[in-house]
Amino acid sequence: MKLLLLGYGKMGQLIDKMATAKGHEVVARINIDNRDELDSLNTGDIDAAIDFSQPSAAVSNIKWCIDHKIPVAVGTTGWLDEKPALDAYCQEKGGTYLYSSNFSIGVNIFFKVNAFLARLMNQQQDYAVSMKEIHHTQKLDAPSGTAITLAQGIIDHIDRKDSWVNDTTAKEDELLITSERVDPTPGTHAIAYDSAIDSIDIKHTAHGREGFASGAILVAEWISGQKGVLTMDDFLSL
Repeated sequence: MKLLLLGYGKMGQLIDKMATAKGHEVVARINIDNRDELDSLNTGDIDAAIDFSQPSAAVSNIKWCIDHKIPVAVGTTGWLDEKPALDAYCQEKGGTYLYSSNFSIGVNIFFKVNAFLARLMNQQQDYAVSMKEIHHTQKLDAPSGTAITLAQGIIDHIDRKDSWVNDTTAKEDELLITSERVDPTPGTHAIAYDSAIDSIDIKHTAHGREGFASGAILVAEWISGQKGVLTMDDFLSL
Protein backbone atom coordinates (compact mmCIF):
# COMPACT_ATOMS: atom_id res chain seq x y z
CA MET A 1 0.00 0.00 0.00
CA LYS A 2 1.00 3.64 -0.42
CA LEU A 3 1.54 5.54 2.84
CA LEU A 4 1.85 9.19 3.76
CA LEU A 5 3.94 9.89 6.87
CA LEU A 6 3.03 13.02 8.82
CA GLY A 7 5.85 13.76 11.23
CA TYR A 8 9.33 12.42 10.63
CA GLY A 9 11.02 12.21 13.99
CA LYS A 10 12.29 8.97 15.49
CA MET A 11 8.89 7.29 15.25
CA GLY A 12 8.27 8.44 11.70
CA GLN A 13 11.69 7.21 10.60
CA LEU A 14 11.19 3.83 12.26
CA ILE A 15 7.74 3.45 10.67
CA ASP A 16 9.30 4.32 7.31
CA LYS A 17 11.94 1.62 7.72
CA MET A 18 9.50 -1.07 8.93
CA ALA A 19 6.78 -0.25 6.38
CA THR A 20 9.26 -0.32 3.51
CA ALA A 21 10.58 -3.68 4.74
CA LYS A 22 7.01 -5.01 4.56
CA GLY A 23 6.75 -3.92 0.92
CA HIS A 24 4.77 -0.71 1.40
CA GLU A 25 5.64 2.49 -0.45
CA VAL A 26 6.05 5.74 1.46
CA VAL A 27 4.94 8.42 -1.00
CA ALA A 28 5.86 11.42 1.16
CA ARG A 29 7.49 12.26 4.46
CA ILE A 30 6.09 15.49 5.85
CA ASN A 31 7.40 17.47 8.80
CA ILE A 32 7.35 21.07 9.97
CA ASP A 33 10.01 22.05 7.42
CA ASN A 34 8.23 20.83 4.28
CA ARG A 35 4.53 20.90 5.13
CA ASP A 36 3.89 23.03 2.03
CA GLU A 37 4.58 19.89 -0.05
CA LEU A 38 1.16 18.55 0.99
CA ASP A 39 -0.41 20.85 -1.59
CA SER A 40 1.45 19.18 -4.45
CA LEU A 41 0.72 15.56 -3.51
CA ASN A 42 -1.41 13.34 -5.73
CA THR A 43 -3.80 12.33 -2.96
CA GLY A 44 -5.46 9.71 -5.14
CA ASP A 45 -2.25 7.67 -4.86
CA ILE A 46 -2.35 7.56 -1.03
CA ASP A 47 -4.07 4.60 0.66
CA ALA A 48 -3.55 5.74 4.25
CA ALA A 49 -1.60 8.18 6.41
CA ILE A 50 0.17 7.79 9.74
CA ASP A 51 0.58 10.83 11.99
CA PHE A 52 3.35 10.97 14.59
CA SER A 53 3.90 14.71 14.45
CA GLN A 54 3.59 17.35 17.18
CA PRO A 55 0.58 18.30 19.35
CA SER A 56 0.47 21.69 17.61
CA ALA A 57 0.29 20.08 14.15
CA ALA A 58 -1.88 17.01 14.73
CA VAL A 59 -5.33 18.58 14.37
CA SER A 60 -4.52 20.40 11.12
CA ASN A 61 -2.89 17.22 9.78
CA ILE A 62 -5.95 15.12 10.59
CA LYS A 63 -8.31 17.69 9.05
CA TRP A 64 -6.18 17.76 5.90
CA CYS A 65 -6.48 13.97 5.64
CA ILE A 66 -10.23 14.08 6.25
CA ASP A 67 -10.66 16.80 3.62
CA HIS A 68 -8.71 14.70 1.11
CA LYS A 69 -10.49 11.40 1.93
CA ILE A 70 -7.31 9.79 3.26
CA PRO A 71 -7.80 7.47 6.25
CA VAL A 72 -5.30 8.35 8.98
CA ALA A 73 -3.90 6.54 12.01
CA VAL A 74 -2.91 9.10 14.66
CA GLY A 75 -0.38 8.40 17.39
CA THR A 76 0.39 12.01 18.32
CA THR A 77 -0.70 12.87 21.87
CA GLY A 78 -1.22 16.13 23.72
CA TRP A 79 -4.11 17.56 21.65
CA LEU A 80 -7.16 15.75 23.07
CA ASP A 81 -8.95 18.91 24.21
CA GLU A 82 -9.80 19.35 20.53
CA LYS A 83 -10.85 15.75 19.88
CA PRO A 84 -14.65 16.17 20.38
CA ALA A 85 -14.76 18.92 17.74
CA LEU A 86 -12.53 16.88 15.43
CA ASP A 87 -14.76 13.82 15.86
CA ALA A 88 -17.74 15.90 14.79
CA TYR A 89 -15.79 17.29 11.81
CA CYS A 90 -14.83 13.78 10.71
CA GLN A 91 -18.43 12.57 10.89
CA GLU A 92 -19.69 15.63 9.02
CA LYS A 93 -17.16 15.19 6.21
CA GLY A 94 -17.50 11.40 6.01
CA GLY A 95 -13.84 10.94 6.90
CA THR A 96 -11.88 8.22 8.63
CA TYR A 97 -9.39 8.43 11.46
CA LEU A 98 -8.22 6.32 14.37
CA TYR A 99 -6.53 7.92 17.35
CA SER A 100 -4.65 5.85 19.90
CA SER A 101 -2.43 7.04 22.70
CA ASN A 102 -0.42 3.88 22.04
CA PHE A 103 -0.47 1.51 19.04
CA SER A 104 1.38 -1.29 20.81
CA ILE A 105 -0.72 -4.46 20.86
CA GLY A 106 0.68 -5.29 24.31
CA VAL A 107 -0.27 -1.88 25.70
CA ASN A 108 -3.83 -2.21 24.41
CA ILE A 109 -4.13 -5.56 26.17
CA PHE A 110 -2.71 -3.81 29.26
CA PHE A 111 -5.49 -1.22 28.99
CA LYS A 112 -8.01 -4.05 29.32
CA VAL A 113 -6.17 -5.62 32.28
CA ASN A 114 -6.08 -2.20 33.97
CA ALA A 115 -9.83 -1.64 33.55
CA PHE A 116 -10.62 -5.17 34.75
CA LEU A 117 -8.49 -4.75 37.88
CA ALA A 118 -10.09 -1.36 38.58
CA ARG A 119 -13.54 -2.97 38.51
CA LEU A 120 -12.36 -5.60 41.01
CA MET A 121 -10.85 -2.93 43.29
CA ASN A 122 -13.83 -0.59 43.28
CA GLN A 123 -15.22 -1.89 46.56
CA GLN A 124 -11.81 -2.27 48.23
CA GLN A 125 -11.71 1.04 50.06
CA ASP A 126 -8.51 0.22 51.97
CA TYR A 127 -6.40 0.33 48.79
CA ALA A 128 -4.96 3.62 47.55
CA VAL A 129 -4.36 3.65 43.79
CA SER A 130 -1.63 5.61 42.02
CA MET A 131 0.31 5.54 38.75
CA LYS A 132 3.85 6.20 37.55
CA GLU A 133 4.99 6.66 33.95
CA ILE A 134 8.58 6.95 32.74
CA HIS A 135 9.69 8.12 29.28
CA HIS A 136 12.73 9.51 27.50
CA THR A 137 13.55 13.20 27.91
CA GLN A 138 12.46 14.09 24.36
CA LYS A 139 8.82 13.29 25.11
CA LEU A 140 7.03 16.63 25.09
CA ASP A 141 3.82 15.90 27.02
CA ALA A 142 3.40 14.82 30.63
CA PRO A 143 1.65 12.73 31.66
CA SER A 144 1.87 10.54 28.59
CA GLY A 145 -1.19 9.87 26.47
CA THR A 146 -0.94 6.23 27.49
CA ALA A 147 -1.01 7.23 31.17
CA ILE A 148 -4.10 9.36 30.57
CA THR A 149 -5.84 6.42 28.88
CA LEU A 150 -4.93 4.19 31.82
CA ALA A 151 -6.13 6.85 34.27
CA GLN A 152 -9.46 7.06 32.50
CA GLY A 153 -9.80 3.29 32.76
CA ILE A 154 -9.39 3.62 36.53
CA ILE A 155 -11.67 6.64 36.89
CA ASP A 156 -14.41 4.92 34.87
CA HIS A 157 -14.51 1.97 37.28
CA ILE A 158 -13.47 3.25 40.71
CA ASP A 159 -16.23 5.41 42.15
CA ARG A 160 -13.96 7.25 44.59
CA LYS A 161 -11.83 8.68 41.75
CA ASP A 162 -13.18 11.55 39.66
CA SER A 163 -10.08 13.00 37.97
CA TRP A 164 -6.31 12.69 37.66
CA VAL A 165 -3.52 15.09 38.60
CA ASN A 166 0.15 15.21 37.60
CA ASP A 167 1.31 16.53 40.96
CA THR A 168 1.07 15.61 44.62
CA THR A 169 -2.47 15.56 45.96
CA ALA A 170 -4.24 14.88 49.25
CA LYS A 171 -7.68 14.74 47.67
CA GLU A 172 -9.29 11.32 47.81
CA ASP A 173 -11.12 11.83 44.49
CA GLU A 174 -7.93 12.61 42.52
CA LEU A 175 -5.70 9.95 40.96
CA LEU A 176 -2.00 10.79 41.20
CA ILE A 177 0.09 10.25 38.05
CA THR A 178 3.82 10.66 38.63
CA SER A 179 5.82 11.44 35.47
CA GLU A 180 9.56 10.88 35.13
CA ARG A 181 11.76 11.62 32.11
CA VAL A 182 14.83 9.39 31.99
CA ASP A 183 16.85 8.49 28.89
CA PRO A 184 16.69 6.17 27.06
CA THR A 185 13.38 4.79 28.43
CA PRO A 186 10.90 4.06 25.57
CA GLY A 187 7.94 3.85 27.95
CA THR A 188 7.03 2.29 31.30
CA HIS A 189 3.61 2.50 32.95
CA ALA A 190 2.90 1.09 36.41
CA ILE A 191 -0.28 1.10 38.49
CA ALA A 192 -0.13 0.38 42.22
CA TYR A 193 -2.88 -0.47 44.72
CA ASP A 194 -1.43 -0.11 48.21
CA SER A 195 -2.93 -0.99 51.59
CA ALA A 196 -1.51 -1.51 55.08
CA ILE A 197 -1.73 -5.27 54.51
CA ASP A 198 -0.38 -5.69 50.97
CA SER A 199 0.11 -4.18 47.54
CA ILE A 200 -1.00 -5.10 44.03
CA ASP A 201 1.07 -3.82 41.11
CA ILE A 202 0.69 -4.14 37.34
CA LYS A 203 3.24 -2.79 34.88
CA HIS A 204 3.92 -2.57 31.17
CA THR A 205 7.47 -1.95 29.99
CA ALA A 206 8.30 -1.24 26.36
CA HIS A 207 11.74 -2.51 25.31
CA GLY A 208 11.86 -0.26 22.25
CA ARG A 209 9.74 1.70 19.79
CA GLU A 210 9.21 -1.25 17.44
CA GLY A 211 5.92 -2.28 19.06
CA PHE A 212 4.47 1.21 18.56
CA ALA A 213 5.60 1.35 14.94
CA SER A 214 4.45 -2.17 14.08
CA GLY A 215 0.99 -1.51 15.54
CA ALA A 216 0.66 1.76 13.62
CA ILE A 217 1.48 0.01 10.35
CA LEU A 218 -1.04 -2.76 11.06
CA VAL A 219 -3.72 -0.14 11.75
CA ALA A 220 -2.86 1.72 8.52
CA GLU A 221 -3.20 -1.53 6.57
CA TRP A 222 -6.65 -2.09 8.11
CA ILE A 223 -8.04 1.44 8.18
CA SER A 224 -8.09 1.98 4.41
CA GLY A 225 -11.30 -0.04 4.23
CA GLN A 226 -13.04 1.63 7.19
CA LYS A 227 -15.18 4.72 7.84
CA GLY A 228 -15.75 7.07 10.76
CA VAL A 229 -14.09 7.82 14.08
CA LEU A 230 -12.38 4.61 15.18
CA THR A 231 -10.48 3.22 18.17
CA MET A 232 -8.06 0.39 18.83
CA ASP A 233 -11.02 -1.58 20.19
CA ASP A 234 -12.51 -1.47 16.69
CA PHE A 235 -9.23 -2.71 15.23
CA LEU A 236 -8.48 -5.41 17.78
CA SER A 237 -12.07 -6.40 18.67
CA LEU A 238 -10.99 -6.72 22.30
